[in-house]
Amino acid sequence: MAPHLSLLLLIFSRLSGTQAGAYGVSTVSKVSVKTGNYITIPCRYDQRYIQYVKYWCQGDYWNSCSALVRTDQPKISGTVSISDDVTRRIFSVNMTDLQPEDSGYYWCAVETAGRDQSTYLHLSVTTGTPELYVDQQDVSGVEGGSVTVRCYYSNTVVKKWLWCKMGIYYVPLVGRYSGILDGTSVTSQQTIDHNNRYILTVTLNGLNMGDTGWYWCSRGDLQMPVHITVNQLTTTQSTTPASTTTPTPSSTIITSTVNQLTTTQTDTIFNKQPTQDISLTSPTTADPAVSSSTSQAPVNNTHHVAQGWERTLFYLQKTVNALLFILCNVIAVVKFRATQL
Repeated sequence: MAPHLSLLLLIFSRLSGTQAGAYGVSTVSKVSVKTGNYITIPCRYDQRYIQYVKYWCQGDYWNSCSALVRTDQPKISGTVSISDDVTRRIFSVNMTDLQPEDSGYYWCAVETAGRDQSTYLHLSVTTGTPELYVDQQDVSGVEGGSVTVRCYYSNTVVKKWLWCKMGIYYVPLVGRYSGILDGTSVTSQQTIDHNNRYILTVTLNGLNMGDTGWYWCSRGDLQMPVHITVNQLTTTQSTTPASTTTPTPSSTIITSTVNQLTTTQTDTIFNKQPTQDISLTSPTTADPAVSSSTSQAPVNNTHHVAQGWERTLFYLQKTVNALLFILCNVIAVVKFRATQL
């Protein structure tokens, strides 16, 4: 591959948030963890790799990275372990007792008969408070109930929040949100606590078994994965839908409201595959049962227009970046061929 093209691919992928390998391996792109804590990283792969060996590799460059753990060998090596969920096509890597020297680039990889398929992420282990973190990486609820996830962002630089489900395109969140993601009701609100931390509170309502899986909150180029497990409601549990929450710190609510994208707009922007289902509804038409805990303030036409422009500019930037990426690739290929003449 031309040197120019390799460099452009590297730059573009590191600006895109979620890392997606060229051949169907994807994960988050950048995570931050406090010294002594643990992190679990989900790696999603294409269906054709279900029966293949997966492994976790450490190193700045793919050609020189060192495999730390594999699915065809003992699943635990020191403080690193690996597991493969072939039903959801996600293998997970857990790293415990992290230290500053563990910071660096890691690779989710699938061993194939030809060239192994991989994608990378950057892990930062800090002695202070991580820039983006959650109360807990594993939360659970029961069918018909709800779960709440709180994401904390300590940097003062204001950036947009995103809420993502692995394998499903992300939802940009501004102020309070009420809508549908992959068939499940989602509400959220943003707050600022007395320590000036930005907090995103996301609640999934009316849970079903299909909601079990990996999600993450994203702010700028940082992400934090969260695994949600939905259990069947047993006869010993209360017939009232349960809710898994964590204590809410004292904070100031950011009350701006946003109209969400329609399914058609989402399909157009992301070229979504037919098998993936995202339906985003406007807060003004959301199910009252969903929005009752976070009631919406009336929105006038001027506010709708302003929010519409904000969304347009947000996705226009993504489109321009993609076009520049394509143009740079063409130039790089032309230059490479010219040098061969």
